[in-house]
Amino acid sequence: MRDQSNPARDGNGRFTRTPDTAERDAQAAQLRAHGRTYRQIAAELGYADPGNAWRAVQRALTAIVREPAEELRAVEAARLDDLYVAALEVLERDHPTVSHGKVIYDDNGDPIPDDGPKIQAIRELRAIRESFRRLEGLDAATKTEISGGVRYELVGIDPEELK
Repeated sequence: MRDQSNPARDGNGRFTRTPDTAERDAQAAQLRAHGRTYRQIAAELGYADPGNAWRAVQRALTAIVREPAEELRAVEAARLDDLYVAALEVLERDHPTVSHGKVIYDDNGDPIPDDGPKIQAIRELRAIRESFRRLEGLDAATKTEISGGVRYELVGIDPEELK
């Protein structure tokens, strides 16, 4: 029997999933859920060996988890967008300085602006953007550099003997 486990290849020679291979992967996962061995799945679905059947089940499980995760990511991104708009509205508003429940005015009778709420809004906007970047995986990986040396010391050996 011909091994049908290999999906189509893209321009770089990598395997790509098609609707047909996704359906077979789902069938493999369903058979596994019903207690079939990978050898039985391979025989029933035409995989060359149990390893290909195992890979099909793994692809199906990954897809099952990925779809709800992508939906959750979209919901969280929308919530962050709503928070961003709310913080932006605070930033764009004028805030008078208030002391003991009363607005403070300058010598010309104009309210003295209070920059505190704007500063807080800027901090929130920054925090929301950081959360969005983390959610979407946009931040570059952090590199850690370790430098130093290791010193070996031979105890009880005369260095002259090593020459």
